[in-house]
Amino acid sequence: MTASTSPDTAVLDDAMWASLTGAHRHLSEGTDRARRYLPTISPFIGIGDAADPQTWADLAQLVGPGQEVAIPAGVDALPEGWSEVISGPGVQMIATDAVAARPFDEAIRLGADDVHDMLALIARTQPGPFLPETYRLGTYLGIRREGTLVAMAGERLHPPGWTEISAVCTDAEFRGQGLATRLVLAVADGIYARGETPFLHAAATNTNAIELYEKLGFVHRSGITFTVVRTPDR
Repeated sequence: MTASTSPDTAVLDDAMWASLTGAHRHLSEGTDRARRYLPTISPFIGIGDAADPQTWADLAQLVGPGQEVAIPAGVDALPEGWSEVISGPGVQMIATDAVAARPFDEAIRLGADDVHDMLALIARTQPGPFLPETYRLGTYLGIRREGTLVAMAGERLHPPGWTEISAVCTDAEFRGQGLATRLVLAVADGIYARGETPFLHAAATNTNAIELYEKLGFVHRSGITFTVVRTPDR
């Protein structure tokens, strides 16, 4: 499968909203203008029409006053009382037929019984937000060595026809063994088996990860903006 024959890429312009209002609606709460994942699953927020004042009113009511929330894109102008906390560039990449997806026999399926170890690995490697029930978003695969979880990768956003690969991380002591590569390809194998196409996000400054994904056969689709905003104090 190539990027040109992948499913409609337009849905990836706002993959968060497409996921929150589609496949992951049962894992979220909110309105038809503003939604968020359940607080134990993910800190991410999705919004519909950013030009509609009611969108921001719904979002403020959903998360409460004086709260910092991550929205999926930069906005031209925030409503009165809102403020931008931080904003940074990222990239969105999609799989091509160069991605040699295949199973990884050593990888194990991670779930509720592995949450403590998953959170500990996340704390050591800092790949991005991960909460006690993030594993409910999709398939997570991991590698244990002498009982310790040392590497993992899994699925996050799920817009129609696509699944995001996320939480790719390896303990420093075990890097250089190709574990991240094999886990990404194994997660991709499961995505393809469902008739979907993998995609992923990375911070623009994370050049090592971007180079790895390019070597695996992912290509740059678009730049994105990671933005955290603060709701009005009242």
